[in-house]
Amino acid sequence: MTTVPLQPWEVPPDEAYWRGLLTDIERMALPEPGPGLDRDEVPLTRRTPLRDSTRSANNDVSDSDAPRAETAPTWSAAYHSGSAADWERAAHLFQTKERVDLRVIGYNRGGLLVKFGTLQGFVPTSQLCELPKDPNNQTRQNELANRVGATLCLRVIEIDQSRNRLILSERAAVSGSDAAVLLSSLAPGQVRTGRVNSLCGFGAFVDLGGVEGFIHISEFSWGRVNHPSDVLSVGDEIQVYVIDVQPCQSRVALSLKRLQPDPWTLVNERYAVGHIVEGEVTNVVSFGAFVRVEEGLEGLIHISELAEGSFLHPRNVVQEGQRVRARIIRIDSATHRLGLSLRQLD
Repeated sequence: MTTVPLQPWEVPPDEAYWRGLLTDIERMALPEPGPGLDRDEVPLTRRTPLRDSTRSANNDVSDSDAPRAETAPTWSAAYHSGSAADWERAAHLFQTKERVDLRVIGYNRGGLLVKFGTLQGFVPTSQLCELPKDPNNQTRQNELANRVGATLCLRVIEIDQSRNRLILSERAAVSGSDAAVLLSSLAPGQVRTGRVNSLCGFGAFVDLGGVEGFIHISEFSWGRVNHPSDVLSVGDEIQVYVIDVQPCQSRVALSLKRLQPDPWTLVNERYAVGHIVEGEVTNVVSFGAFVRVEEGLEGLIHISELAEGSFLHPRNVVQEGQRVRARIIRIDSATHRLGLSLRQLD
């Protein structure tokens, strides 16, 4: 039986992709450790400062680095590690996927802190139900503050005693068996419909109907994307391409750009040296100007190909946002390079 080679956009992400994604999520949700401490050496309870449960949600909540709690936390090694019995109980809940009711004792910009016996668990905002769709940070902070003191029905979705990590999810507890069925039905290569739950600097979380997937910013477009909010908004209903599913870790990697072929794989079919193309100048640098010929396909007009004669800077010839006509003088699809010229246009 002949094996059909995968297209570049069909190759699933490797473990390095997931490690990088989790690192990004931790950096977004958790404050920096104190002097002399490595991030991986700082327990979750130390890395997520608590908010004062008696403080009004309408007060200023921007000073997120100041640790606050219902009672002053004790940062002792024994408190960090928790009892062996509680870790065993958490591991049992993780394996059996049973639900547990826990009280919220604090929050930070990344989510809620809950008390699990002698342990502190963390519920990321992406794992909470019914958060306001308003992307305004103040609104979300107020909502998190209002949940301090409440009891949530949760499910353990990640546990790592060596790093004092106990991650829980309200969404997983609510979804229950329906989410498990949906997760088992997902497979790489599928196209699914979902709704954007939240945006962050490095991607978007998308609800697929009880299971949440993630679109990394590199998977938004074959072209350049400065921020996810330039493409999506919270509440948008979108189609997504499934690039990887890891049921045991409840990980679903999604893509927008893979709904379309990589334009560089078609460049030799659609263009040839000598063709005249039209595009928008996207960036002007000291050595030339980049021009977007189509979505995901940019060419470079080297400074030597901008105009005859001498000039101080490429900006003396073209400006960002300007539409220009240029002649293709070089195509290298393997290295994603397209050489353009204004000087040879005539």
